[in-house]
Amino acid sequence: MIETPDIVRPPQSLIEGLRQISAATAAGELARLGIRDPHIRGPVAWNRGKRVVGPALTLQMMPKREDLYGQSEYDNVELQLHRHVLYHTQPGDVVVVDARGDLSSGIFGEMMLTYFKGRGGAGVVIDGCIRDYPNVQKLDLPLWIRGVTPNFHTQTNLMPFAVNVPIAMNNVLVMPGDIIIADDDGAVVVPIKLAPELLKKASEHREWEEFARLKLAEGGDLRKYYPLREDARAEYEAWRRNQA
Repeated sequence: MIETPDIVRPPQSLIEGLRQISAATAAGELARLGIRDPHIRGPVAWNRGKRVVGPALTLQMMPKREDLYGQSEYDNVELQLHRHVLYHTQPGDVVVVDARGDLSSGIFGEMMLTYFKGRGGAGVVIDGCIRDYPNVQKLDLPLWIRGVTPNFHTQTNLMPFAVNVPIAMNNVLVMPGDIIIADDDGAVVVPIKLAPELLKKASEHREWEEFARLKLAEGGDLRKYYPLREDARAEYEAWRRNQA
């Protein structure tokens, strides 16, 4: 049997805290923490209105070379590493696949994604495609992908190469166990070492934005309330005390 490494998952309390943070807020705060561009471009929200926050299981696809990988869809299934990444699934995990932006190979289909959801998988981010979409959509599984195709995962240009290794998602590095925050704005990767500081900064940001939103809806001065100007801070602090 092939042995593939598992990931180190962050504390559940950290995941729960980050559930309150949008992808946009995470991206902005991470930029202020030194991560210039954490947005995984290419994959887009395929079923709108979904959001996920969870640790990344990673799968690396590489250009197919027939002397290294010649299996058909059902030959030697235990050699197919796209299955093995899913074997690690724990509730709340997000599977993240570097499929090189390829639009011809469906990395997962209905059966693989049914298994993933049944194990408690929270969402899927693929720089590429899935297949069996007419049935996959019935799973109501959050998807961030480039598209769909009728082709199976190794039918055309790709082969699965490694599980739970660092991957490049359209030039954005994702480490196994990094936290993914994804919503209709897209998917953002949160380096695990920065996650506690992100939670602190983003929670503060979310609070004053909530206050600013209320003031702007009442016709308040944009220059005063967004971003929060110093002469509005006493008003904001009073509002915070009233929320307690």
